[in-house]
Formats: sequence, C-alpha cells, structure tokens
Amino acid sequence: MPYLVSGTNEYGSSNLGRGTATVALRLARKLLREGYMDVRVCTPRGRVLQSDELDELKAPKESDMAKGQQRSNREAKKPKKEKAKVIAAAPSRKEAAWQPDFGPAKKK
Repeated sequence: MPYLVSGTNEYGSSNLGRGTATVALRLARKLLREGYMDVRVCTPRGRVLQSDELDELKAPKESDMAKGQQRSNREAKKPKKEKAKVIAAAPSRKEAAWQPDFGPAKKK
C-alpha cells in the first residue's frame, strides 16, 4: 500500500495502508471525526502530512488545470513528410557548351 494513514486515540495507535491518495484522505478525515489525535498520512515518496496539511494530498481536478495542460483523447497527427521544393524558373546548372556565332541574321 503506497499511502500509510496513522492516528492515535485513547486505546492506542492505528496504522492503515491505502492504495490511492483519495482513499487515504477519506480515511484520515474519518479518523479525525472519530476523535483520533496526531493523524498523519505518509505518501509513497516519504512525505509525512499532518492533519492540517491534508488538503495538499487532494489531486487537482481537470477543470482546475490550464487549458494547455489538459490531456486530450485525440490521437496526435503524424508530421507531414518534407518535400524538396523545385523552382521551375530557376536557371539550369549545366555548363553551356561553346556555340559558334554566325553573325547578324537577316530580318524578313
């Protein structure tokens, strides 16, 4: 169990494991209502939250997140294949061969 909820009452202490943050938070609040003292929740990363810090355990709702941070269920588009651009008016890169000059042509 990743979350450990502990509390002390007049009969002793209780250590209860829970699988998710939501269930651990619900159990910790229940223990506080029943009169337990020193209620704590230990997170999977080892952080120990006191009874006044339990609100930090609550996961943010999707509506609380910025629009750019929300996950989408749409599949990501594949990037388009980049094509080499061919310019039709570009001059040829071939070397021009020598051509003889026949002089001025007659106009008709």
